[in-house]
Amino acid sequence: MTSSPTGRAARPLISIEGLGKTYPNGDEALRGIDLVIPSTPQFVSLLGPSGCGKSTLLRLIAGLERPTRGRIDWPTTIHDHAGVALPEIGFVFQEPTLMPWATVFENVYLPFRVQGKPRKAMRETIMDALRMVHLEAFAGAYPRELSGGMRMRVSVARAMVTKPKILLMDEPFAALDEITRLKLNNDVLALWAASDTTVIFVTHSVFESVNLSNRIVTLAAHPGRIVSDLAIAAPYPRDEGFRTSTIYNQYCRQVSEQLRLAMSGAEVEA
Repeated sequence: MTSSPTGRAARPLISIEGLGKTYPNGDEALRGIDLVIPSTPQFVSLLGPSGCGKSTLLRLIAGLERPTRGRIDWPTTIHDHAGVALPEIGFVFQEPTLMPWATVFENVYLPFRVQGKPRKAMRETIMDALRMVHLEAFAGAYPRELSGGMRMRVSVARAMVTKPKILLMDEPFAALDEITRLKLNNDVLALWAASDTTVIFVTHSVFESVNLSNRIVTLAAHPGRIVSDLAIAAPYPRDEGFRTSTIYNQYCRQVSEQLRLAMSGAEVEA
């Protein structure tokens, strides 16, 4: 563990202890989740079968749902209009969730509008975000005029425009074709490399998780619980050479085995 200049251990970005979530119908979505995300930026994938609580865990981290038990600690440096402290987060959902009546520019401006920041003052920041996702030429376009992949790029730009400490991504590319998905994987890695943001990325794909992540947390279902936490010790950038390398194939086999054991309900070791 690294230490701060004062000699004390650095405070984690997120610390989750004994987290559980049970819904009113009795469905236990999560049980005993312990997870520490360090302050050093990471790309963390949450991998597991349907029903293992990956999306629920993401919503709990975002504060969109309340846990039944346990706790989540995170930085609280911004506040809502009622003065309630909120974490510095961006969220990319499974669907782009864009405002169909607003232009690409206006959709990306939305977080600043909520904060009361003037459009003119934020214009260059918004255009920088659109340039990062290669959509600066479409600032005046409407969502209906864009492909599915382009709409998701707008959603990513909107989530990243405020430079959040944490970017939560809930299977954002699952509905896209393989070629578009790979391009967006590359874009997200480039954005992450150029930022100080930690990404927590939900996926069902072993191949996607190994390609993107330097850490893969595998969950089992019924109830959702962490069964392995694996570091991917491969350097970035992750290009085509990496995806055809022996080390990539070795990690894919290892993660596939962990996922198989998780689906069988067995505990696995990283």
